[in-house]
Amino acid sequence: MTIASIYDFEALSIDGKSAQLSTQRGKVILIVNTASACGFTPQFAGLEALWRKYRDRGLVIVGFPSNEFGAQDPGTNDQIASFCELNYGVSFPMMAKVKVNGADAHPLWQWLKAQKPGLLGTEGVKWNFTKFLVGRDGRVLKRYAPNDSPESLDADIVKALGA
Repeated sequence: MTIASIYDFEALSIDGKSAQLSTQRGKVILIVNTASACGFTPQFAGLEALWRKYRDRGLVIVGFPSNEFGAQDPGTNDQIASFCELNYGVSFPMMAKVKVNGADAHPLWQWLKAQKPGLLGTEGVKWNFTKFLVGRDGRVLKRYAPNDSPESLDADIVKALGA
């Protein structure tokens, strides 16, 4: 099967239910690999703010916890969900913990990295809170480094929402 867009993927939600990305067709999607004990963890607040600001205009933020970088998300999916809600009021969709690099990387992450390689053409995700902005057509528009704050994505999100 040839992958044409993000809508060809599915994942497990943090509560273990199947989540078809095709249900988000026509929306702008921000995909983020997250961690609960990282220096970038406070970005959850900024991501939640973006979600609340733009969700009625068609933005969806989807978090994918990963324990690959410094073992900074060792908890269970239930523990991660509780942490995010209690500490940052996260209400945007969170998926079950995945791998984002290597042979065992979730197929969505393999595709995202191939669509928008990082610095100097490297595909691997370097750290937690790497972000991918996907347009309404299901194609990757841009990749952001972990140190790119959610607030710094505002103009790109507005542009994608208007497209």
